[in-house]
Amino acid sequence: MRNKIKVHIADDHKILIEGIIALIKTDNSLELDGFSLTGKELLDWVSKNEIDVLILDISMPIIDGIEVLKFLKRKNIPHKTILLSSYDDVQIVKKVLQLGALGYLSKSSASTHLLKAIKMVKNNEQYFSNDIQKDLLHLYGNSNSKKRNFKGLEIDLLEPLTEREIEVLKLIAKEYNSQEIAELLIISKHTVESHRKSILRKLNVKNSIGIAMFAVKHNMI
Repeated sequence: MRNKIKVHIADDHKILIEGIIALIKTDNSLELDGFSLTGKELLDWVSKNEIDVLILDISMPIIDGIEVLKFLKRKNIPHKTILLSSYDDVQIVKKVLQLGALGYLSKSSASTHLLKAIKMVKNNEQYFSNDIQKDLLHLYGNSNSKKRNFKGLEIDLLEPLTEREIEVLKLIAKEYNSQEIAELLIISKHTVESHRKSILRKLNVKNSIGIAMFAVKHNMI
């Protein structure tokens, strides 16, 4: 029997924690692995426990979510973290991604996205609620550095991609995770991950957002 995904929650609002716990209980593949009410409590917890998936409120008392991520990065503590925030500031999203977070959800849409986000983040895939993803695509699309990455690629860069890689690229851009892509294309998840790595290398992008931006730019979706 496959091990359950253990989820630790760090938030200073007990009512939100209770809501997340109730949501987790609706999915048999997930299991609560405790909760922390402050950033300090969380750091004490991670010093004694391994993180499976961490759901982290960005506005924690004493030590906030950003400082928690800085600590985890500084100490080289592996983590798969989803940030919850009342703010849809794309600059904050960029910051937490640089610090190693894999997901970012606005609290207003967390109940809709959280279960899928947990599973994707557990598989080292990024996940953002729809409004945040649009903001990131807009930001990356207007970033000079990102434009330099895409400059000169155009149709020429499609040549090195195999037909299968193009199929995988389109599905990644449509927010399918590796397991879903594997099922749709009737291939193994390992094969999907190999294609994903190859696509990232050939397109000279770092993550799924870069892949999605490329697909949008070239009218592939």
